[in-house]
Amino acid sequence: MPFRPLKFLRNLRRLREITTVLILHGFGEFVDRVGMRRYVQFGKRTLFWWRRREPETRFTRAQRVRMALESLGATFIKFGQVMSTRPDLIPADVIDELEKLQENVPPFDAETARRSVENELGRPVGELFAEFDPQPFAAGSLGQVHRAVHHDGTPLAIKIRRPRVVRRVERDIGLMIELASLVEQYYPEAAVFDPVGLVEHFARTIRRELCFTREGRTADEIARLFQNDATLVVPKVYWDLTTDAVLTTQFLDGAKLERDTDWGKLAISPRCVAANGARIFLKQAFEFGLFHGDPHPGNFRIMPDGSIGLIDYGMIGMLDEEKREELIDLLLAINRRDVTAAVDAIQQFGRPFRPIDAPMLRTDVRDFVNNYYDVSLERLNVGNMLTDFVGILSRHGIRCPGDLMLLIRALITLEGVGRELDPHFNLAEHLSPFVEQSIRDRYSPRRIVARFWAEAKRFAQLAHDVPLSLGKTVEKLSRDDLRVQLEHRSLNHLITELDRSSNRVVISLVVASLLVSSALILRSGSGDWWFSLVFFVLSALLGLWLIYGIFRSGRL
Repeated sequence: MPFRPLKFLRNLRRLREITTVLILHGFGEFVDRVGMRRYVQFGKRTLFWWRRREPETRFTRAQRVRMALESLGATFIKFGQVMSTRPDLIPADVIDELEKLQENVPPFDAETARRSVENELGRPVGELFAEFDPQPFAAGSLGQVHRAVHHDGTPLAIKIRRPRVVRRVERDIGLMIELASLVEQYYPEAAVFDPVGLVEHFARTIRRELCFTREGRTADEIARLFQNDATLVVPKVYWDLTTDAVLTTQFLDGAKLERDTDWGKLAISPRCVAANGARIFLKQAFEFGLFHGDPHPGNFRIMPDGSIGLIDYGMIGMLDEEKREELIDLLLAINRRDVTAAVDAIQQFGRPFRPIDAPMLRTDVRDFVNNYYDVSLERLNVGNMLTDFVGILSRHGIRCPGDLMLLIRALITLEGVGRELDPHFNLAEHLSPFVEQSIRDRYSPRRIVARFWAEAKRFAQLAHDVPLSLGKTVEKLSRDDLRVQLEHRSLNHLITELDRSSNRVVISLVVASLLVSSALILRSGSGDWWFSLVFFVLSALLGLWLIYGIFRSGRL
């Protein structure tokens, strides 16, 4: 993606904040290398104040990354949280720090919350709800939640988006994409991490979270899929009280999963909660392909009848049938101790961003398969297996799709939650039936016929399109209109530098010409000495401007 400095120029104040924070946390070399200082107002003088403080170097690189993101605010904190789900791309030490990111965001005032609800829903709060608690009981970087009561007596949870948060997020996303472009331009070695791709993945994620109607539709879809499953409760969405910025749902007043939970007062044991929770999540992922992306304890509620309530559908993963089958292929290859099939399955998970060392990949996969082959379900640790699998992807530069990585991280989280509830919990026992069912479905006669018919239609379409494409190509050849488009990569920076250098040379020649002209006029002894003075002053101003521009760029 080409770098567009106009976005930087439109957001100089925010850019100055980002630059200052990076420098204060010991990333001054990065700032200089990507040339960010030149886009700060008044050049280096704007940043003289931070020189009174030494850049923070007492902490590790990973710690400084986390601290910088926390200092930059909500959008960057969210970015760090999303990146913590990508251990296939981000180093392990940085992942450990990013998982510590917390949204210490104070709630906005009650009057703002009330006004936001009334503006979005078009009526006074007193008409919309029988009761409305002006004090939020939960707050995050994108919004906060208030309790209310419907006119029919149903307890409600009102999720209200923060004022102007969309504009701030879009501004920061625009700057982040431009910064990522600079990183790709000035740090060729960082291309393996796909900086622009990471930011675009984050942009899709946070835009989904900002759209509350999308979250409501997801909750409704999960409720529809589990309508015949009494073990899961999904909060009802009140669409007449919901917009993109306000989400009104049923309030699930159940017990939280906490260390001090009094299980004696509940209608279900922690062991059953762990088993039901695992079954519900695995059914979402492997049967429906739509799963909750953040199954941490805070998003679960134990209802009075023993069912499990699941809240907060902002982070959702979608796994299509093809990706589910690729995951099944890997598990089957491990079960059969088939190293070749396991290598093929791993390479199908994503595209490599550097040449793969095939012998080394085969060696790593063989070790991976041997570690988990013939391991009984009682001893199989799914979390460790998935972590080792992600390590193979990372070492060999295979970029994993975002939703699949979200599933892997969710499974690891789910196993941890299950073992806190039940020390004997084993996710593999609950995973096995879904794998077996997926295999049976794959080789069922109906599925084979459907796949054959789909491939036949695709081949027929291809056979229909090939003559047309060949005809268009021949026609262009006959008109001498066939063109080949070449893309020049990494030349934008060279062109910019050549342009800047030529401008400096031209200004230098003009300055020299004016100085020589003024000297010749004075030497001639004519009465036009004031004319030579004008030339001299003009050349001095141009010379000072040239020197200022050179020092502002940080390069002589």
